[in-house]
Amino acid sequence: MMVPVFRLFSLLALTASLASVALADNVTVFAAASLKNAMDDVAQAYEAQSGDDVVVSFGGSSALARQIQQGAPADLFISANPGWMDVLEEDGLIVPGTRLDLLSNTLVLIGSDPRVLTISPDLDLVAALKGERLAMALVDAVPAGIYGKAALISLGIWSELAPHIAQTDNVRAALRLVALGEAPLGIVYATDALADPNVYILDSFPANSHPPIRYPVAVVSEGRQTASRRFLDYLTSDSARVVFDRYGFGAAGIPQ
Repeated sequence: MMVPVFRLFSLLALTASLASVALADNVTVFAAASLKNAMDDVAQAYEAQSGDDVVVSFGGSSALARQIQQGAPADLFISANPGWMDVLEEDGLIVPGTRLDLLSNTLVLIGSDPRVLTISPDLDLVAALKGERLAMALVDAVPAGIYGKAALISLGIWSELAPHIAQTDNVRAALRLVALGEAPLGIVYATDALADPNVYILDSFPANSHPPIRYPVAVVSEGRQTASRRFLDYLTSDSARVVFDRYGFGAAGIPQ
């Protein structure tokens, strides 16, 4: 019996659709909070191109790394500094050969209002705070806080400033404190400041005042490796690079 042409086309379309669904996969990414805006756009573009479903969980790199250590179902991890990726690598929790430095960033001083402050050993940040506090991510755990503390130590102004710091769980929380006017000044990444119109970049910290800001990425050993590797390939593509550039991230090894 002859099958009508339109029915044949419908069957072929259905078969192709089912095949596409069968090939589609899910990817769970644990990513540093400072990547929020850029990663949302990158994930959306990848989903449209690949058919895979990307779920991104954002937080402080330290908290995310600890969750992976405790068995959280992550497929891919993007840290805001090498230290927490080193911890997972030493624990055998990332796939050998998949780790690479994906992005770079710049550390800046932000304010809730525009003013002239030049970062130098002569800067009196305590006076500039006028009795309030400087917002920073956790200075001994979260990468942005670690970089910020290192910069302040390098400039010789950490010891007098330390009692005047409001520490937050991640860099985006520090950004919010300044954006809402709850802290007059803060230390965040340049990309965070560019993402919020309610804060002002007052100055950038010298690159030699802190370790280079790098974002390593790697496939998690207990995750879905095939899907993870596909998304990792996309993260290093020209298409993803355009998005990261738009949000102010530098390529690894090339600070902005």
